[in-house]
Amino acid sequence: MNIAIYGAGSLGTILGAYLTGDGKEIDLISRNTSHIEALNTTGARITGTVDMTVPVNAILPSEISKKYDIIFLLTKTTDNETTIRGCVSFLADDGVICTMQNGLPEMQVAEVIGEERTFGCTIEWGATMLGNGVCELTSEPDSITFGLGSFSNKTDSNKLSAIKEILESMGRVNIEENFIGARWSKLLINSSFSGISTVMGCTFGEAAENKSSRLCIQRIIKECIDVAKSAGIKIEPVQGKDICRLLDYKTKIKELVSFLIIPVAIRKHRLLKASMLQDLEKGRKSEVDGINGAVCRYGKKYSVPTPYNDMVVEVIHDVESGRTTPGFHNLSRFEGL
Repeated sequence: MNIAIYGAGSLGTILGAYLTGDGKEIDLISRNTSHIEALNTTGARITGTVDMTVPVNAILPSEISKKYDIIFLLTKTTDNETTIRGCVSFLADDGVICTMQNGLPEMQVAEVIGEERTFGCTIEWGATMLGNGVCELTSEPDSITFGLGSFSNKTDSNKLSAIKEILESMGRVNIEENFIGARWSKLLINSSFSGISTVMGCTFGEAAENKSSRLCIQRIIKECIDVAKSAGIKIEPVQGKDICRLLDYKTKIKELVSFLIIPVAIRKHRLLKASMLQDLEKGRKSEVDGINGAVCRYGKKYSVPTPYNDMVVEVIHDVESGRTTPGFHNLSRFEGL
């Protein structure tokens, strides 16, 4: 099969290095010319919790010369409609797209290529781009997992099995029967830890340790759980841990336990730096509308208040427009919500 990773940024580069290192032929595609040149010259240099350099095949979109059977989509969701329609030109007639993007992107993919050709995958590990050709894995290797699912019950099971086998070159792959529930698990983590750490300009671990920001994280998690319940969505466990059982609360005692658990729950990903924060640092628009914004939209649909998610969206848009900068000073805006 012809396989591509479209959007070879930090996550895509590390995934491509693992798959290539395991003997699979993968094209890493990115619009970043300097990054592509570095990958082809010196290979993919992966640092952090691992240390390896892997020769990879990297190309620009203009250099695509084949039709792909499987495209792993890792581009930002900020321009998804144009990106997905562009992928159709180099997707085989029976080819599939497995979106590994943040938020809830499967619907957008399905609208273009059909539900039966649409797969989704949650990535439960983190990465940071350090420079051209160099990426840092910020999660522990034993915590690398994927949650894989199809968007339709008419999906080709052989393609699902093929995608699972490919991804197993890097980590454990869980087939999610309740894929929307798995998506919400990831959305909950991104909205809370990514959202607040981006607002603060810090890592997941730093946001979890500070008591004021931890409270914000806890409130965002609660909003996500409440919205999902109202929408009839069962949030799936993450790496074997039942998020709702651990972090949801109705009593003051359970609320305290939830608060104390948060730093422990994120310890293996404490060094992770949110991709939203990385985008802001590079002067790019973030994906906050597809992450915290998605929770807000569902909240409005099902009449569930989401003040903490609303504030994350507001603060990050203020950063994008230059009205503020990421930092601990932004926590004052959450007081009294």
